[in-house]
Amino acid sequence: MQWKLTDDRPIWTQLTEQLTERIVSGVYPLGSRMPSVRDLAAQAGVNPNTMQRALAQLETDGLVATNRTAGRTVTEDADAVEHVRLSLAEDKMELYVSGMATLGYTETQAAQMLLNRRKG
Repeated sequence: MQWKLTDDRPIWTQLTEQLTERIVSGVYPLGSRMPSVRDLAAQAGVNPNTMQRALAQLETDGLVATNRTAGRTVTEDADAVEHVRLSLAEDKMELYVSGMATLGYTETQAAQMLLNRRKG
């Protein structure tokens, strides 16, 4: 999975979002050990301090935990991860619906277009 970083928002925020998506999608499974800060920073092409800030936010959000001897692990709390997953899905749906509204479509029409896309 590629890192997609842009200049329009703080890098650590983008890293936090992308790591969150990787956790909720199962790239980093529940209870699994996260790669080290240095490894993640090297993969993303960012300063380790920037990656550290993103991981600290994930810890604050309850998605990862730090163990002094074992590094960071993804939470084992499936309900917490599912809650975040649903929240992200709501955000993506809102973006879709508002984008379609700017094109003149109602929510019903936008939903129908998605259903038709799946069929054909």
